Amino acid sequence: MPPLYSRHPRFTIALLGLIFISILLFANSEPHDPLFNSAGLHRGGSLAQSLAVEEVRYQKFLDRRQDLIRKWGPTPDKIDPFPSHGEFYTLWDFFLPYFRCPHHIDRVGVMGDGGKWVCGLERIIPKKKCVMYSFGINGESSFEADIMKVAPGCELYGYDFSVNSFGPEIELESDLKRRSHFFSYGLGPKDAFTPADNPKFYSLRTLMARNGHDFIDVLKVDIEGGEFDSLEVFIDTSARIARSVQSMGTLPKFLEWWEKLETAGLRPFFFEPNLVYVNLVRGVRPELIEYAFINIRGSHELVSDRPLPRRRISQ
Repeated sequence: MPPLYSRHPRFTIALLGLIFISILLFANSEPHDPLFNSAGLHRGGSLAQSLAVEEVRYQKFLDRRQDLIRKWGPTPDKIDPFPSHGEFYTLWDFFLPYFRCPHHIDRVGVMGDGGKWVCGLERIIPKKKCVMYSFGINGESSFEADIMKVAPGCELYGYDFSVNSFGPEIELESDLKRRSHFFSYGLGPKDAFTPADNPKFYSLRTLMARNGHDFIDVLKVDIEGGEFDSLEVFIDTSARIARSVQSMGTLPKFLEWWEKLETAGLRPFFFEPNLVYVNLVRGVRPELIEYAFINIRGSHELVSDRPLPRRRISQ
C-alpha cells in the first residue's frame, strides 16, 4: 500500500489537520467571561468531578479500542487502516473523540475549511493575558481572528514558511494586527536555522523560549503531516526516536504516537473529516481528519474550579 502522504501534493498525510485546540500547556494562569455562562456544563457537581467521570469513561473506551484491535487484527500490525475487502471500520474508529468537554463547544472561524472546534472558549475570553500559537496559516486566519475579537487579552504568534503574512482577517484589522506576530518559519522536531537552511525550522520548545512563554492557551497545528514528528519530540522529552512521517500510514506507528498524546494528558473531544479534500479529489478514501483536544493535566482554566472574574459587557 503506497504511503498515505503520497496521494496528493496538497494534503500529504492521513491526519491532515491535526488541530490542537484548547491545549493548555504547563498550566497556571488567570481567567474571564463576557459572552458565555462560565459555569459551563458541569452543573450538579464540581468541574473536578465532571473531569473524573469523563476520565473513567475514556479509560473504558481504551479497553474497547483494544477489543476492536483484537477483532480485526488480532494485533495492530495486521490491521489495514482503510480496508477495502468488506471490513466495516476505518482507522478513525480506533481513535474516537470519546472525552466530553465539560464546557461549551464552539465552532470558531469560517464554517467551512479553516474553522475549528474549541472547548471552553468562555474560560479563555476573560484572561487579561492569553497566548495563542498557530502553525499553518495558508492565507486564511478566520479562526485566529475570531478568538482575538472576543478575547482582547490574547496575543497571536503565527508560523508558516509558505506565505508572507496572516490572512486578511487579521491583516486588515488594525487592533488584531497589533496583537499578532508572524514569522516565516516552520515547526519541526529540531532546530534548523543556519544560513543554509531554507526554510528555517524551530522546535516548539525553542519558539516558546524565544518568545518568553512557558504556557500556551490555544495551540493550532495544521502543517500537513509535520504534526507527527514535531509534537512527538515536544511531548517525549527523551526524544528517543523522531520517526518519519512516512511510517504513520500504518496502525501500529500511529497508535504508538497517539498513545503518547494520551499519556501526556491530551483527550480528543471532537473530530471532523476533511470533506473538502474528498470533494476535490474524487474517489479518495477518508484519510484526512481534524481533531480537537483538551489537556486534562495541570491547574489551568479548563480544569480548574476557580471562579472567573466578571467583566461588564457594553451594549
